[in-house]
Amino acid sequence: MTIKKVFITGANGYIGGTIAHLLLKKGYEVTGLVRQPELAAELEALGMRAVTGSIDDAGLVSREAQMADAVINTATVLDPFFIDTVIDALKNTGKTFIHTTGSSILGDKALGEKSDFIYNEDVPQIPHLARTLWVALNDHVLLASKEGIRSMVIAPTMVYGKGLGLRKETIQLPLLHRLAHEKGMGVQVENGENIWSNIHIEDLGDFYVKMLENGIAGGLYYAENGEASLKDIAKEISRKMGKGEETFSIPIDEAVSFFGNADMVHFGLASNSRCTSLKARQTLGWQPKYNSILDYVYEV
Repeated sequence: MTIKKVFITGANGYIGGTIAHLLLKKGYEVTGLVRQPELAAELEALGMRAVTGSIDDAGLVSREAQMADAVINTATVLDPFFIDTVIDALKNTGKTFIHTTGSSILGDKALGEKSDFIYNEDVPQIPHLARTLWVALNDHVLLASKEGIRSMVIAPTMVYGKGLGLRKETIQLPLLHRLAHEKGMGVQVENGENIWSNIHIEDLGDFYVKMLENGIAGGLYYAENGEASLKDIAKEISRKMGKGEETFSIPIDEAVSFFGNADMVHFGLASNSRCTSLKARQTLGWQPKYNSILDYVYEV
């Protein structure tokens, strides 16, 4: 079916806002869901229709999903109630549902050590307990393709670059900048030899557009264009701070204490999350432009 109207949750966010910007640029009609009423006017000024409410409001979510040709969820990776609301609203319509997860589903509990294993979409995921629900929800979305929905899942890797929507900043790099500010130089957790695949926010936004237009129902897609170790990122932050390549190694327990979030430290800063987007290049016509996160590590 022809897609003209797109409903985006998290439209004021880093990823959702960038997707909305690119879709508007291509002539799509975009409706964005936001919690704060004061943000509605800002979204409308960007050219989209804004709806104020929560993903917990099943009536609102159902109405907007049914009014749209496609739903893109960037608001939550982990809300079964919301996901079922969208699926129930779209059953037997042939409409599109793109759910966003995260590549930490591939994460190992590596404590800053390197893994040589690189995932592609054909390799079964064996997630740690902390990510089993994420994977179960992804599978639930993909199975909805058997119920008359063009459902797909995208797993962004470490995202960097300046967002095109209201929110300009990503998650992981600012955390590393906070640590660097505290220690006076770039910081890695433990040895920092662990590696993450990464992707520039503009390439990621284009990935969603290509997926909307060419993605295959029931498909899981990894989004990456390059990779770097956390130690190499720490070195680049140090260079930007005028410290040469000197870095500081922080024990994982200290990092957990500093951020107050063990899950984020273990699976966001001390794990390996390596994958390839060859499938997207071959099937979606996706051609990313940026390939080095180290070129975009900004000064603290």
